[in-house]
Amino acid sequence: MGMTIAEKILAAHTDAREVTPGDIVKVNVDVALANDITAPLAIKAFESGKQAKPADPDKIVFVLDHFTPNKDIASANQCKMVRDFARRHELEHFFDAGEVGVEHALLPEKGLVLPGDLIIGADSHTCTYGALGAFATGVGSTDLAGAMLTAQAWMKVPESMKFVFKGELLPWVGGKDLILYLIGDIGVDGGLYRVLEIEGPAIDSLDVSGRLTISNMAIEAGAKAGIIRADAKTEAYVKPRARRPYTIYTSDEDARYVSIREYDCSNIEPQVAFPHLPENTRPISEVGEVRIDQVFIGSCTNGRIEDLRVSAEILKGRKVDRGVRCIVMPATPDVFRQAEAEGLIRIFLESGAIIGPPSCGPCLGGHLGILAKGEKALATTNRNFVGRMGDPASEVYLSGPAVAAASAIAGKISSPSEVM
Repeated sequence: MGMTIAEKILAAHTDAREVTPGDIVKVNVDVALANDITAPLAIKAFESGKQAKPADPDKIVFVLDHFTPNKDIASANQCKMVRDFARRHELEHFFDAGEVGVEHALLPEKGLVLPGDLIIGADSHTCTYGALGAFATGVGSTDLAGAMLTAQAWMKVPESMKFVFKGELLPWVGGKDLILYLIGDIGVDGGLYRVLEIEGPAIDSLDVSGRLTISNMAIEAGAKAGIIRADAKTEAYVKPRARRPYTIYTSDEDARYVSIREYDCSNIEPQVAFPHLPENTRPISEVGEVRIDQVFIGSCTNGRIEDLRVSAEILKGRKVDRGVRCIVMPATPDVFRQAEAEGLIRIFLESGAIIGPPSCGPCLGGHLGILAKGEKALATTNRNFVGRMGDPASEVYLSGPAVAAASAIAGKISSPSEVM
């Protein structure tokens, strides 16, 4: 029996020639990631042991992206703990202040995650890097501490599910719409502890940004990882950025999958996920009248330059509805600089949008856009659980950047065709 991409990567990071689903394996880790919320817990666990230093500091990446610039005293103290640790152990891959960006946009941009890698992160959306043909998954902070000490981790080999997207994409449909459609089909537990292997002509047509969006939300289907095989577009993206060698894996023709599902993209409209689960999806034509108070364009899901271009195309020459707060946050400093160079920042400002620093910001209800009781927001983020972006009595709807920008103009959830 052949192996899937995921199984090949896991096997390559063990002493075994092959692995099968259900095996418990000890794997060598290429990258161990944490942020300002999860790193302090990992540091405490790390320092509770006798070992004085990490096994391989070059494999540790810390990004202070959730509550920075520090929103309060507690977050300031957490960040100080991480800063002190990074200085003490001379961590090269430590991102703070003007170098910080949303971690899952920053690491691919910096060439720190590559095809064939095995990446663990104390953040559930670590699965983003599967879009580069890597095995990337979230872990707890104590598991991360173990990886910091040993450069290894224990893992159960997951089963794989295959999803094939065929046909051509409709106008304004992107990676976010495809993954919302998938989650709407199988549910938030439909991929529980499995790998979502995603392919097809429609996926091939997407740029790397759109693929990163798809893999980012594999966890919203309960998956262990979401993998898209690397191709020429992937290599064109990673080659100028890569800081070390990488390996591209493909699934064998006789690899085993729990299930194989095919979707016809000619039937997939822009999608909107209603509260309070990402599986509560509806096509834009069936949304109805939903007035909104806030729009957020950004996050590790849709804060890259390609997302900002789509939003700016719709907002250019138009005004954000006076009843809506439209917040735009470029995901990284490089994205911010590029958006400024292309004139996108000016478009956003002239439309009446608010520009925020590269940060997770309101995505997790952290700061820079908290919702009040009864308010409704449309966000390009990945989760819309109860209280996710503020008061438990608020509501969060999810969409791609095109629908988000159009909705900011209309003051209600709308299709771009309604405002352009």
